[in-house]
Amino acid sequence: MAIRNIRTDEDEILRKTSKKVDVINERILTLLDDMAETMYYSKGVGLAAPQVGVLRRVVVIDVGDGLVELINPEVIKKEGEQKEVEGCLSLPGVAGEVIRPERVVVSALNRKGEEITLEGEGLLARAFCHEIDHLDGILFVDKVIRFIDKEDIEIDEEELENDNSDE
Repeated sequence: MAIRNIRTDEDEILRKTSKKVDVINERILTLLDDMAETMYYSKGVGLAAPQVGVLRRVVVIDVGDGLVELINPEVIKKEGEQKEVEGCLSLPGVAGEVIRPERVVVSALNRKGEEITLEGEGLLARAFCHEIDHLDGILFVDKVIRFIDKEDIEIDEEELENDNSDE
């Protein structure tokens, strides 16, 4: 496994559409492993292959419930609405409110080539949508309804930590 460089800002690859994975071979398995290691190292909750320079429909996500690996993921059902602040490893220092579905159902292949269907609510639904958008060259800033000053987020996190220390 290896930590890969994350493409940032105006890198053209972030705006391209990824190609479907036709064969799950050693290169795809290595990509999955490297993406997971890169995501954890960078303290992210998701990473899509274009973010590491590979135009393939491959995503890894971990919102705290364990690693999810998706090959050729598609959102097949959406319900509800949530408005939350998002950021992105490819856009360091940028944050904004985005409206996403509250609940989604995603179909994909796992690393064994088996078809899987996963449901996600809240943060997991948001992560599914955010990472699948990357596969179509869409960045969260394309959907931002209000940008947030990074300093405001840091203040909120400090307040949360202070609140928790009183318990």
